[in-house]
Amino acid sequence: MSKTILSTYVKECRRRYEMTQVDLAETAGVGLRFVRDLEQGKPTLRLDKVNQVLNLFGSQCGPVPMTEL
Repeated sequence: MSKTILSTYVKECRRRYEMTQVDLAETAGVGLRFVRDLEQGKPTLRLDKVNQVLNLFGSQCGPVPMTEL
């Protein structure tokens, strides 16, 4: 697994709010394993659970236009 923009964002937000991974999992209502997978950049995660975590930080996943390479 490699770091992604999403994994970096979640980790930075969690640290900004001085939360442990356990704190984040409990507060968001997801499992600790899910938080770890999210922060490590696992490529396949349930979007509803990702949004449960992001909602704590005032964010959500959604469609964004792709840019041309």
